[in-house]
Amino acid sequence: MVRRFIRFVLCLVGIVALGGAAFYFVTAPNPLPESHWANLGAPDVKNGETVFWAGGCVGCHAAPGSEGDAKLTLSGGLALKSPFGTFHVPNVSPDEKAGIGSWTLAEFGNAMKRGIAPGGQHLYPSFPYGSYTRMSDKDVNDLFGYIKTLPKSDKVAPPHQLPFPYDIRLALGGWKLLYFNDAPRIVLANADDKLKRGRYLVEGPGHCGECHTPRDALGGFEPDMWLAGAPNPEGRGRIPNITPGSKDISSWSEADITNYLETGFTPDFDTAGGSMAEVQRSLAHLPKSDLEAIAAYLKAVPSR
Repeated sequence: MVRRFIRFVLCLVGIVALGGAAFYFVTAPNPLPESHWANLGAPDVKNGETVFWAGGCVGCHAAPGSEGDAKLTLSGGLALKSPFGTFHVPNVSPDEKAGIGSWTLAEFGNAMKRGIAPGGQHLYPSFPYGSYTRMSDKDVNDLFGYIKTLPKSDKVAPPHQLPFPYDIRLALGGWKLLYFNDAPRIVLANADDKLKRGRYLVEGPGHCGECHTPRDALGGFEPDMWLAGAPNPEGRGRIPNITPGSKDISSWSEADITNYLETGFTPDFDTAGGSMAEVQRSLAHLPKSDLEAIAAYLKAVPSR
């Protein structure tokens, strides 16, 4: 009887160990190899600046309260509160110690498109790599080149404040298994170049869905509710529905949306407010053709 019990315990331990090993194998960080980034050539810094504004990088990575050119110092420090705890936005200035100045293109690219830090750990999806994974390698290279031209900062953001079990980074591999992919968020029939550009900007660098799409209990997007509005991550009110079915903007034309993104004024002469005000100020740096492409995409998505 004792021997039988011992064999049972050993078998149970073995099953648990094999299961844990299998889970780690399936959910371990999976970076793109160095060779993937080896032949992109010199970055187009001008395009990198466009990508920078499309991504609204200053909205999170500039020091809280900074204005004007000071926003280009990406010292981080913003506290992002969430149901899972508080995330502190890191320094991504080109400082070699406090920022990303010592990173290689492969390390930057894997953070952007794979959600993997240079040390090989999973990054938390408070950094929206779930959207950035849709970016082209060229745009990632160009963005990295542009960021290197910006001022350095030696400020170090505090660590994330996350309760157990959300502080276990290994578990993020399971989250990625459930939610992380680079497939288009929606299928667009007969999409022309303008519509494809709009989808790229909204679903990729613009990461619009990160705020405008509701999430389930684990923080993943509800796929059938793309851009249908969600609770405000800052805790006040809701982020609006921006599909054609929205009661707020269903009457807006493509020209109205384009003008809003360019100037901040709605068709009834209200202005962008809350966190959208910062987003709009970044998007206003884009060429008008890109804003028109975003507007065309927003009019083409499924109505919710």
